Amino acid sequence: MVLPGVNKMPNLELRASRTGRRWVLVIWPAFLAACVLEVLVFSVLDPGEVHWPGHMSQPARQAAYTVAFFCFWLISAVCSCLVLWLKDGDGSECREKTGQ
Repeated sequence: MVLPGVNKMPNLELRASRTGRRWVLVIWPAFLAACVLEVLVFSVLDPGEVHWPGHMSQPARQAAYTVAFFCFWLISAVCSCLVLWLKDGDGSECREKTGQ
């Protein structure tokens, strides 16, 4: 018997909210880290003064800032994802190896 107004698949909504929360836990800190890295790197380095080997023309500064930001964001997202993956482990593999 199904009661009116009762969700038939609560696990699907719970799983979707967990997945969304995981993405936020990965993407948001990675974005903030990419912002900090962008400021730190380009406060020391000017992309207009970097000479790229084999290129006669220099890429635009805006393009260098954009590409670098997305690279920093990707690297930070991978690191955040790795941390979340390591956090979710319950350590059962280590306990099995040590016999605890």
